[in-house]
Amino acid sequence: MSIAVLVLLGLVQGLCEFLPISSSGHLVLLSNIFGVEDSLFVSIILHVATLFSLVVVMRKEIFYCLRHPFSEMSMKIVISTIFTCIVAIVLMPFITASFEGIMLPVAFLASAVLLFLSQKMSNGKKELDIKRAGIIGLAQGLAIFPGLSRSGTTLATGLMTGAKREECAKFSFLISLPIILGSLLLEIIKISTHAEMISVNWLGLVFAFFIAFVVGVITINFMIKLTTKLNFKYFTFYLILIAIVSAIVLWY
Repeated sequence: MSIAVLVLLGLVQGLCEFLPISSSGHLVLLSNIFGVEDSLFVSIILHVATLFSLVVVMRKEIFYCLRHPFSEMSMKIVISTIFTCIVAIVLMPFITASFEGIMLPVAFLASAVLLFLSQKMSNGKKELDIKRAGIIGLAQGLAIFPGLSRSGTTLATGLMTGAKREECAKFSFLISLPIILGSLLLEIIKISTHAEMISVNWLGLVFAFFIAFVVGVITINFMIKLTTKLNFKYFTFYLILIAIVSAIVLWY
């Protein structure tokens, strides 16, 4: 695996993680195109890079939750995470297989449909309460599958419940923290338990990590500033296009 390919994956992760177009889906597609081994491990490491991006940009909100573990925001994150974990545990037998990419085109299309529906159904006037946080957590559990955008799915679900756009965007970013950390922990346990050898260009992965981090910081700031103005139809069109491309690459 060349450094150039890993750098490309890092750039894609940084751009796509906080846009509603599925970073993991793009990583799986590119991994299939370039023949990247251990794509799940690479994906998790690059997700950690963008997690650091999130910590830097939203440090005030994160530190507030850490200092006030029983605050309303902290409780909403906990409830959402619990629902996400329940769905992930139920679907666990299918998750690893999904990173082979066979259902990627369908997942991209599902993301497009969700964004389209959220654009039509949202009114953005209600507070994001505990009940809505739980619903968003369920949606995040489904979005573990590559191609089904995590940020897009959680944001679209929040909007369809009537919650405010900017509040949905920030909450969508915050609830990714425990999930990414949990995924990394599971991968570390899996590698250490089964003594699996990771075949990866470590220098290239370091470069990819740094690029994903920097680009992630830029993308988060972009999304937070433009959330109230964004029209999801452009992302919908893109997802339909990438679904067609991935179908050609993976099915033919």
